[in-house]
Amino acid sequence: MYVPAHFSADDAEVRALLAGCGAADLVTSTPQGLITTFLPVLYNASVGEHGAMLAHVARNNDQWREPAAGESLLIVHGPDAYVSPSWYASKAEHGRVVPTWNYLTAHVYGHLVVHDDPAWVESMVRRLTGRHEGDRDPGWSVDDAPPAFIAGQLRAIVGLELLITRIEAKAKMSQNRPEADRAGVVEGYLAEGDATMAEAVRDASA
Repeated sequence: MYVPAHFSADDAEVRALLAGCGAADLVTSTPQGLITTFLPVLYNASVGEHGAMLAHVARNNDQWREPAAGESLLIVHGPDAYVSPSWYASKAEHGRVVPTWNYLTAHVYGHLVVHDDPAWVESMVRRLTGRHEGDRDPGWSVDDAPPAFIAGQLRAIVGLELLITRIEAKAKMSQNRPEADRAGVVEGYLAEGDATMAEAVRDASA
């Protein structure tokens, strides 16, 4: 990924992005060509130097069967949005402005490990469910469903673990614009009701 110095994301930003990621695109290079699946994921920071991303796929999905050549890639998407040139103070000064896109993303590379093991898969599914159901009232638990039904569902999926070897991350949030232009972008996002992007631009400018 092309990452100019002023758009590089620091380690804290990257770890926060991975920890907060709900789903991402897994890309593997196989003898049959590239295979991609959009997957719910969990970040496990305690594995190795960079951590690991945990996921599962349907047993009928060929991606887990086809051996991955070299590193696999997980594309993680953070917040993103269009930037209108009309938000820039410099538009009124000289008019030399064009549209662009602000975004946060990470390309996570690693070695893909397949876990065709019901115990591993169940543990991962319980962690994934707990993450998304923990604050709900009422919430749902794996134990709310009949055990035989859950056992059948677990047999229908296969666990995946991407042992991270390197991460390329980019936080493009108008850092290359003058302060007045960045303030205009924040105001533009707030006017459109996008507080997430407004906060991201503010944080990047701090």
